[in-house]
Amino acid sequence: MYISTNNCEGLGDCIKACPTKAIRMVDDKAFSCITCGMCYDSCPNNAIFKNKYGGYVVDRAKCNGCGICMFNCPTHNITIEDGVVYGICSRCGVCEDACPTNSRVDGYSLVKEKQDKYINSLGFSTTDVEFPEKSDKRFVERTGYITDMDKCILCGRCDVQCPTNAINVHFDQDMGICTECRICEDVCPTNSIKQFTVNHDTCTLCFECVKSCPRNAILVDDFKVELNRLDQKINGSIVSCLNCGLCADVLDNESMTFENGKLRYDPIKDVTSSENNHLAAIEACPVSTLHESEDFIVESDEGSDATLSGYCVSCGKCVSSCDIYNARKLETFKWDGSVSDDCISCGICCEVCPKDAITLYRGKVVVDLNKCILCENCAIHCPTDAIVKTSMAKKIIDGGFNQIDDILCISCGLCHKICPVDAIDKDGDKYTVNEDKCIYCGACKNACPSNAFIFERNFKDSVDGV
Repeated sequence: MYISTNNCEGLGDCIKACPTKAIRMVDDKAFSCITCGMCYDSCPNNAIFKNKYGGYVVDRAKCNGCGICMFNCPTHNITIEDGVVYGICSRCGVCEDACPTNSRVDGYSLVKEKQDKYINSLGFSTTDVEFPEKSDKRFVERTGYITDMDKCILCGRCDVQCPTNAINVHFDQDMGICTECRICEDVCPTNSIKQFTVNHDTCTLCFECVKSCPRNAILVDDFKVELNRLDQKINGSIVSCLNCGLCADVLDNESMTFENGKLRYDPIKDVTSSENNHLAAIEACPVSTLHESEDFIVESDEGSDATLSGYCVSCGKCVSSCDIYNARKLETFKWDGSVSDDCISCGICCEVCPKDAITLYRGKVVVDLNKCILCENCAIHCPTDAIVKTSMAKKIIDGGFNQIDDILCISCGLCHKICPVDAIDKDGDKYTVNEDKCIYCGACKNACPSNAFIFERNFKDSVDGV
């Protein structure tokens, strides 16, 4: 509940600002609904619900103005005007901002002992609000193979040589252009290709290089093999398995394990198992490297022959194959749960976190490091890149739908205040979404104490810098 300290001078600014008329003057001090929940418990129509801030909101579509809540309010704070229920605090916090003497404070932000003492002195009790718990860790860490983009030339050599297809290199250039991956040098039985030049005197035209080139960039003309090089900078992206272990969590047939920071997969157990939820595991992969593959054929009369590919087994082949530029390396990534000032409090990180490790409260992102596994889902989805990540994988918002339900809206204005692109228009006490400006970040929806937003959004795959 919000309370007034002894500094309150009875100016009434909080009363004027309160959108639900939940504050009144008692003995020249502002006094408000104590969010005890009696109205919620007694409503025969289930027309009152508790929001994520610990406040209560009236659903006017369900409320019939019977007055049961008013008769049960222990502080006589509830009134009914023209069939509309007022006097119930949604804990929107507008009163705190409006107070010119800083006398309105959030009771839950006070020391617990002082809060209980004050409320008990009034003879009332309040319901508990679940606040984010502080982690006992200072940081969370994950060890895996990552790419140093300052060194990587996007040749695709690691992609080709990865035994489990856990690295995906995307090229902006068309097929048929050499990316200097040197696979042709690796496979040439006569060592006739060196530094992207073919020694025609020793070349036997076995065409092993032609067959092995992942980019179809080797040409044969008049009994000569040539590499199609345009000496241009290769642009694109590289995304690899993060070694977060989410896929092992989702596969409930125990065919994949994640122990001591390493993924291990048994394709035979997977195929012969009656439980096969590949789709769920693939959808859980934050960087979309996991996929079904028939490269590993298992002869069985049960289940599907398709097995999984795209998971890192920590073999280090990518590191050894990147022997010139040394762009691939084994690294321990650490995160202390902090976000940058670019955060717009959209709450997407909370929505996509598979471990429920992130909470957004009053615009502040709180991370439970005891739960976080550094899957980077939050960072990959963050529209402002306010969370650090090691991957080039990126999900960007691709349209959506956003509308305010006038029946639920309490006109507190929090959505208008928090919107990073000024997409919430105000006309008197009425708020509407300007969808020409809206970027569907969800900041308004997450700030709304009355769940008044009808909201949907879509994501599409992208990559950083592309």
